[in-house]
Amino acid sequence: MLHSDWRRIVIKVGSALISPDAKGCSTRYLLAIARFISECRQQGTEVVLVSSGSVAAGRSAIAFAHQPLPINIKQAMAAVGQTQMMATWSHLFDFRCAQILLTHDDLADRRRYLNIDNTLRTLLANQVLPIVNENDSVATAELKVGDNDNLAAMVAVLVDADALLICSDIDGLYTANPRTVPDARFIPRVEKITAEIYAMAGGSHHAIGTGGMTTKIQAADKATKLGVDTLIINGQKAASFDALLRGEPAGTLFVRQQDRLSAKKHWLLNSLKSQGSISLDNGAVQALLHKGASLLAKGIVSVSGQFDKGDAIWLCDDSGKQLAKGICQYSATELQLIKGLHSTQIAQTLGFCPSEEVVHRDDIALTT
Repeated sequence: MLHSDWRRIVIKVGSALISPDAKGCSTRYLLAIARFISECRQQGTEVVLVSSGSVAAGRSAIAFAHQPLPINIKQAMAAVGQTQMMATWSHLFDFRCAQILLTHDDLADRRRYLNIDNTLRTLLANQVLPIVNENDSVATAELKVGDNDNLAAMVAVLVDADALLICSDIDGLYTANPRTVPDARFIPRVEKITAEIYAMAGGSHHAIGTGGMTTKIQAADKATKLGVDTLIINGQKAASFDALLRGEPAGTLFVRQQDRLSAKKHWLLNSLKSQGSISLDNGAVQALLHKGASLLAKGIVSVSGQFDKGDAIWLCDDSGKQLAKGICQYSATELQLIKGLHSTQIAQTLGFCPSEEVVHRDDIALTT
């Protein structure tokens, strides 16, 4: 089976695997990847798929001969190809899939970031496979993440994944480009990403890809620093996935630099400025400290400060002692209305209920 610590993984599949001939979607390489995803789910490992390929899949539908392609042409191709890409994936699975389209602004805006997080959690809880892609049909140069390798790293951090698997058309990291340097040496494991590691990477050799080994190392750098193991494997070889399912090494493993939960706790406590605080009753305090529970409106006694949905707040006991910091799903004004209420009463009080939890347990960092 997969690494025993990997209970949730993000798998990134690039354009070169989805549309190898740039003539629409092909299942040439996707059959093995789809089987791997299905096996992971059967083993109890949750999967989020980050899939490139919308522009490549839609190229044949929009006539344009000049290079590079203007942004409006790419956007039109993406609009056509997005449906083809989703249809192709959906046909390969006997379970439901969901499409999530993101731009850089969606990830930078705290409110939208939280909404995306909630949607992905709900999909995973209902055994739906989220398929994420950059929203190429509307994203401009200023709004783009730029490549799906780095987008996949952001998604891995967003969903608290244990591992990020980047499917490439090469076995992993080499000391030089093995296509041009015959004696290039394969590197199975990278303990720390250094300038020397970056120097080994070259650009994308594939005509329809936007990334290369450099963007994959950038993605690994982002993910490993925040506690996510990252693996670059050859997505063209079914044997790569068979080896992983047997618990055997495949590709190049970039080792996480710290525990994932420790990384998130540090981010919450030290990087996010608190915008307010809430006081909890004794039952909520005990659940928070000893049961690892989410915070519900019923346990809130009072609300202080002016904060919005997605802001960080202190969670305090009745004496004002700061027990934890968390990301709040509601504004201060909304909490004033629903404090002390059961979760089933939120919708009738506010007219909506985006989340039964006021602060989800995954977004709480205890001070001790």
